[in-house]
Amino acid sequence: MKIAVTGKGGVGKTTFAATLARLYAEEGKSVLAADVDPDANLGLALGFSEEELDAIVPITKMRKLIQERTEADETNRFFRMNPKVDDIPDLYAKSHCGVKLLTLGTVETGGSGCVCPEHVMLKRIINHLVLRSNDVVILDMEAGLEHLGRGTTEGMDQFIVVIEPGARSVQTYRNVKRLAEDLGVSQVRVVANKIRDEKDEEFIKSKIPACDLLGFIHYNSEVIDADRQGKSPFDFSPSAKDEIQKIKEKIDAQLNC
Repeated sequence: MKIAVTGKGGVGKTTFAATLARLYAEEGKSVLAADVDPDANLGLALGFSEEELDAIVPITKMRKLIQERTEADETNRFFRMNPKVDDIPDLYAKSHCGVKLLTLGTVETGGSGCVCPEHVMLKRIINHLVLRSNDVVILDMEAGLEHLGRGTTEGMDQFIVVIEPGARSVQTYRNVKRLAEDLGVSQVRVVANKIRDEKDEEFIKSKIPACDLLGFIHYNSEVIDADRQGKSPFDFSPSAKDEIQKIKEKIDAQLNC
């Protein structure tokens, strides 16, 4: 199972991705959580300490590794498009509470469709992660739609768009759905976060087709407290954990249909 979690900045996609990963690990799945956001916060949300995370260098920043694997250098305009990447998770992932964290980073240069050694490494790692039947891969994507334009997330089983009750978030979902079809990903689902009341729920239901709506996560001060302390919301908020558990059950049911 490969799930890419996406959405606008600040909607809570990292909180959702981290809690979902911890829930799968809790039930005995082999879970790889990949952080593809330049503002990498997935590790903190999973429960890693700041000291542990300070020692991690994103894969896209490892110039020597990228040069070795792609055979690229400053004097060579040509490079390998199929670098060896199958050993990357074992070499560079760090584990906590049953979840392996792989900090990939993102390509910060070039526009849509950029083809450079860093992009080739990133795309190949994501699309060639070796999965067994019991494995789960959850990607916490960079905010916005750049990764879709570059085709980084081809080969996903499902996109999950985390939105807030607002018109701009709904528009993001529609754009992701349109672009995902171009990548051959037919399942684009929605998690509505920071829901305050029935009025917010009704707004979401009026804008998102029922078949695409996975569920609601209500506004929760415990999640905010966890963020202030740099802790995992999984360990701080039983109510958020329960709501995401219900969403997880719906994800499992849809993927197993």
